Amino acid sequence: MLRIIHTADWHLGQTFHLYERDYEHAQFLAWLLKLIAERKPDVLLLSGDVFDSYNPSANAQRRYYQFLHEARATLPTLQMVVIAGNHDAAARLEAPAELLEGLNIYVVGTVPRPEGGEVDLSKFIVPLRNAAGEVRALALALPFLRSSDVPLMSDARDPYHDGIGELYHQVTVKAAQLRDAKYPGSALVALGHCHMQDAVESRDSERRIVIGGAEALSTDIFPPELAYVALGHLHKPQELDGGRVRYSGSPIPLSFSEKEYEHRVLEVLLEEGHLASVTGVPIPRVVPLVRVPQGNAVVFSELLKQLAALPARPELPSELHPFLEVRVLDDGPDPTRRRRIEEALEGKAVRLASLRLDPVPRENGGDGGGAAFVLEDLGSLDPLEIMLGAHKERYQCEPEEGVVGALKEVLQEIGL
Repeated sequence: MLRIIHTADWHLGQTFHLYERDYEHAQFLAWLLKLIAERKPDVLLLSGDVFDSYNPSANAQRRYYQFLHEARATLPTLQMVVIAGNHDAAARLEAPAELLEGLNIYVVGTVPRPEGGEVDLSKFIVPLRNAAGEVRALALALPFLRSSDVPLMSDARDPYHDGIGELYHQVTVKAAQLRDAKYPGSALVALGHCHMQDAVESRDSERRIVIGGAEALSTDIFPPELAYVALGHLHKPQELDGGRVRYSGSPIPLSFSEKEYEHRVLEVLLEEGHLASVTGVPIPRVVPLVRVPQGNAVVFSELLKQLAALPARPELPSELHPFLEVRVLDDGPDPTRRRRIEEALEGKAVRLASLRLDPVPRENGGDGGGAAFVLEDLGSLDPLEIMLGAHKERYQCEPEEGVVGALKEVLQEIGL
């Protein structure tokens, strides 16, 4: 038997509407260390987006390497496999790979393609051992794949999609040959960081992999020989292809659209070369996300009343204050709106993260009389005309003279 913990999309170093998330990440990693001590997995798979940006802060990198050190100290037999996601700087993540390999940690970030040569597929194959040191599976650790990473498919319907499928096929064949020669009866397990068709995405926090959003892949890119596919990229835990292909999801909500997600890691059991079970282990929510109002947006006066009813809780440390999103009906420009909201929240145990302005519902369902613009020639557009049309579309009236005058001054200043 082989016991695996599958996790992904840590996004270390993320700021949430300018607020740091380091406390939440520290609590998650401490919880994960306790889980490792309790469940004693053989392998930890981390399927990309370790960091939130290509240039993570020193503190975010410290969190990552500290976790690797503490996980190794907690369970010396633990093997870890890490791949780069689309948020990661692949070469930077992979840079200490040789050093980490000595600690039983395998990191794959890039797909090297020697000039005039073929990709060394063995780079992506990692034997997975149980606590006794016996190989019970082979991991196909493919990182986030860019168009330049995949084999050229001259006759393909979609070169990018089909190229990814071809690379997974090639690595699967290579792994199967190694298994049959040296590790008979072992399972084949793949890692990936990609967007699958029919999977639920979180538009507010997941960076589109391909401009235009045409990146969704079919599960048939994963050969049937693969017993389990551990995916990253989408933040909602979900399963595809009968449960063989799964997203573990992110450990914390990365946008208000993820407020209702039950974040988790996945415990995967492999027996005799096959998938035996997958169990979701819920991650405790340390810092809540709250909305006021809980339903649809309300007028500003009603919003202020609801904010006044929020508890103060002076005993609660600031790092545990919930993140707050307020929703108000936008009945016209109001430069004092945010200041008045902040004043209403003084002394409250919340952190104002998002102010959402929803348009006032129209009684007649019309288009508000706003002008329609066709982007035929960007140089021919008049910024003032666009503003006047957008204002009339949203508020069904002309803007105040002072607003128009201020825009004219700005346009004059920049030479438009």
